[in-house]
Amino acid sequence: MGRQVALLRGINVGRAKRIAMADLRALVESLGYGDVRTLLNSGNVIFDSKDPPARAASRIEAGVRDRLGITSRVIVLTADDIAGIAGENTLAGRAADPTRVLVAVVGDLSHLSRLQPLARQEFGSDALVVGSRAAYISCPDGILTSKLLEAVGRALGDGVTTRNWATFTKIRALVG
Repeated sequence: MGRQVALLRGINVGRAKRIAMADLRALVESLGYGDVRTLLNSGNVIFDSKDPPARAASRIEAGVRDRLGITSRVIVLTADDIAGIAGENTLAGRAADPTRVLVAVVGDLSHLSRLQPLARQEFGSDALVVGSRAAYISCPDGILTSKLLEAVGRALGDGVTTRNWATFTKIRALVG
Protein backbone atom coordinates (compact mmCIF):
# COMPACT_ATOMS: atom_id res chain seq x y z
CA MET A 1 0.00 0.00 0.00
CA GLY A 2 2.81 2.44 0.82
CA ARG A 3 2.88 5.54 2.97
CA GLN A 4 -0.12 6.01 5.24
CA VAL A 5 -1.19 8.24 8.10
CA ALA A 6 -3.22 7.28 11.15
CA LEU A 7 -5.31 10.04 12.68
CA LEU A 8 -6.29 9.26 16.25
CA ARG A 9 -9.39 11.02 17.51
CA GLY A 10 -9.12 13.13 20.64
CA ILE A 11 -5.57 12.21 21.62
CA ASN A 12 -3.87 14.79 23.85
CA VAL A 13 -6.98 16.95 23.87
CA GLY A 14 -7.96 17.56 27.46
CA ARG A 15 -6.57 15.47 30.28
CA ALA A 16 -8.21 12.09 29.72
CA LYS A 17 -6.50 10.89 26.54
CA ARG A 18 -2.81 11.62 26.90
CA ILE A 19 -0.38 9.39 25.05
CA ALA A 20 3.33 10.04 24.79
CA MET A 21 4.19 10.17 21.11
CA ALA A 22 7.23 7.94 21.77
CA ASP A 23 4.84 5.29 23.12
CA LEU A 24 2.56 5.67 20.11
CA ARG A 25 5.53 5.34 17.72
CA ALA A 26 6.74 2.23 19.56
CA LEU A 27 3.27 0.71 19.41
CA VAL A 28 2.92 1.27 15.65
CA GLU A 29 6.43 -0.12 15.07
CA SER A 30 5.58 -3.20 17.18
CA LEU A 31 2.67 -3.88 14.81
CA GLY A 32 5.21 -4.30 12.02
CA TYR A 33 4.83 -0.94 10.30
CA GLY A 34 7.94 0.78 8.99
CA ASP A 35 9.47 4.26 8.97
CA VAL A 36 7.10 5.39 11.76
CA ARG A 37 6.95 9.08 12.64
CA THR A 38 4.60 11.15 14.73
CA LEU A 39 3.70 14.73 14.00
CA LEU A 40 3.02 17.19 16.78
CA ASN A 41 1.56 15.89 20.02
CA SER A 42 -1.94 15.09 18.82
CA GLY A 43 -2.18 11.57 17.46
CA ASN A 44 -0.82 11.87 13.92
CA VAL A 45 1.26 8.84 12.92
CA ILE A 46 2.87 8.49 9.51
CA PHE A 47 4.12 5.02 8.56
CA ASP A 48 4.75 2.54 5.75
CA SER A 49 2.31 -0.35 5.45
CA LYS A 50 1.27 -3.18 3.18
CA ASP A 51 -2.07 -3.42 5.01
CA PRO A 52 -5.18 -1.83 3.56
CA PRO A 53 -6.12 1.31 5.54
CA ALA A 54 -9.12 -0.29 7.29
CA ARG A 55 -6.96 -3.15 8.60
CA ALA A 56 -4.20 -0.80 9.74
CA ALA A 57 -6.80 1.38 11.51
CA SER A 58 -8.28 -1.63 13.27
CA ARG A 59 -4.89 -2.91 14.39
CA ILE A 60 -3.72 0.48 15.67
CA GLU A 61 -7.02 1.16 17.43
CA ALA A 62 -6.85 -2.24 19.18
CA GLY A 63 -3.20 -1.70 20.12
CA VAL A 64 -3.87 1.71 21.61
CA ARG A 65 -6.75 0.25 23.62
CA ASP A 66 -5.07 -2.98 24.73
CA ARG A 67 -1.52 -1.75 25.31
CA LEU A 68 -1.90 1.90 26.20
CA GLY A 69 -5.31 1.75 27.88
CA ILE A 70 -6.82 4.54 25.77
CA THR A 71 -9.94 4.26 23.63
CA SER A 72 -9.63 6.31 20.47
CA ARG A 73 -11.12 6.04 17.02
CA VAL A 74 -8.44 5.67 14.35
CA ILE A 75 -8.80 6.67 10.71
CA VAL A 76 -6.02 5.65 8.32
CA LEU A 77 -5.51 7.44 5.02
CA THR A 78 -3.16 6.68 2.15
CA ALA A 79 -0.91 9.28 0.57
CA ASP A 80 -3.38 9.45 -2.34
CA ASP A 81 -6.26 10.06 0.10
CA ILE A 82 -4.33 12.91 1.71
CA ALA A 83 -3.53 14.48 -1.68
CA GLY A 84 -7.18 14.18 -2.77
CA ILE A 85 -8.47 15.71 0.45
CA ALA A 86 -6.00 18.57 0.17
CA GLY A 87 -6.94 19.18 -3.45
CA GLU A 88 -10.63 19.55 -2.63
CA ASN A 89 -10.17 22.19 0.06
CA THR A 90 -11.56 25.31 -1.59
CA LEU A 91 -11.49 27.18 1.74
CA ALA A 92 -7.71 26.98 2.20
CA GLY A 93 -6.85 29.84 -0.15
CA ARG A 94 -9.47 32.15 1.34
CA ALA A 95 -8.32 31.82 4.95
CA ALA A 96 -6.08 34.39 6.54
CA ASP A 97 -5.21 31.95 9.33
CA PRO A 98 -4.73 28.26 8.37
CA THR A 99 -5.30 27.18 11.98
CA ARG A 100 -8.90 28.37 11.67
CA VAL A 101 -9.70 26.11 8.74
CA LEU A 102 -10.43 22.55 9.78
CA VAL A 103 -10.39 19.35 7.75
CA ALA A 104 -12.98 16.94 9.15
CA VAL A 105 -12.11 13.37 8.11
CA VAL A 106 -14.74 10.66 8.56
CA GLY A 107 -14.30 6.94 8.97
CA ASP A 108 -17.47 6.21 7.00
CA LEU A 109 -17.80 8.31 3.85
CA SER A 110 -21.60 7.99 3.86
CA HIS A 111 -21.64 10.15 7.00
CA LEU A 112 -20.64 13.19 4.97
CA SER A 113 -24.22 13.32 3.66
CA ARG A 114 -25.29 14.27 7.21
CA LEU A 115 -23.62 17.62 6.61
CA GLN A 116 -25.61 18.62 3.51
CA PRO A 117 -28.36 20.36 5.54
CA LEU A 118 -25.70 22.35 7.40
CA ALA A 119 -24.03 23.39 4.14
CA ARG A 120 -27.28 25.17 3.17
CA GLN A 121 -27.53 27.11 6.46
CA GLU A 122 -25.99 30.44 7.42
CA PHE A 123 -23.45 30.49 10.23
CA GLY A 124 -22.25 34.08 10.11
CA SER A 125 -18.68 34.30 8.85
CA ASP A 126 -18.16 30.51 9.19
CA ALA A 127 -18.26 28.37 6.04
CA LEU A 128 -18.67 24.66 5.30
CA VAL A 129 -17.73 22.78 2.15
CA VAL A 130 -18.45 19.06 1.89
CA GLY A 131 -16.01 17.15 -0.28
CA SER A 132 -15.92 13.52 -1.39
CA ARG A 133 -13.62 12.34 1.44
CA ALA A 134 -13.77 15.13 4.05
CA ALA A 135 -15.54 18.32 5.05
CA TYR A 136 -13.85 21.69 5.35
CA ILE A 137 -14.86 24.20 7.99
CA SER A 138 -13.67 27.80 8.11
CA CYS A 139 -14.01 29.55 11.47
CA PRO A 140 -12.40 32.98 10.95
CA ASP A 141 -13.73 34.33 14.25
CA GLY A 142 -12.39 31.38 16.24
CA ILE A 143 -12.86 27.66 16.61
CA LEU A 144 -13.96 27.67 20.25
CA THR A 145 -16.95 29.94 19.57
CA SER A 146 -18.01 28.42 16.23
CA LYS A 147 -21.66 27.32 16.11
CA LEU A 148 -20.94 25.64 12.77
CA LEU A 149 -18.15 23.51 14.20
CA GLU A 150 -20.43 22.54 17.08
CA ALA A 151 -23.20 21.54 14.63
CA VAL A 152 -20.75 19.47 12.55
CA GLY A 153 -19.63 17.67 15.70
CA ARG A 154 -23.22 16.84 16.63
CA ALA A 155 -23.98 15.61 13.11
CA LEU A 156 -20.93 13.35 12.83
CA GLY A 157 -20.45 12.21 16.44
CA ASP A 158 -17.35 10.19 17.23
CA GLY A 159 -16.90 9.03 13.63
CA VAL A 160 -14.92 12.14 12.71
CA THR A 161 -11.57 13.62 13.55
CA THR A 162 -10.42 17.10 12.64
CA ARG A 163 -7.07 18.66 11.90
CA ASN A 164 -6.45 22.31 11.20
CA TRP A 165 -5.17 23.21 7.75
CA ALA A 166 -1.67 24.05 9.03
CA THR A 167 -1.35 20.55 10.53
CA PHE A 168 -2.92 18.89 7.50
CA THR A 169 -0.40 20.48 5.14
CA LYS A 170 2.43 19.21 7.37
CA ILE A 171 0.94 15.71 7.22
CA ARG A 172 0.68 16.00 3.44
CA ALA A 173 4.36 16.97 3.19
CA LEU A 174 5.39 13.95 5.28
CA VAL A 175 3.37 11.41 3.30
CA GLY A 176 3.93 13.12 -0.08
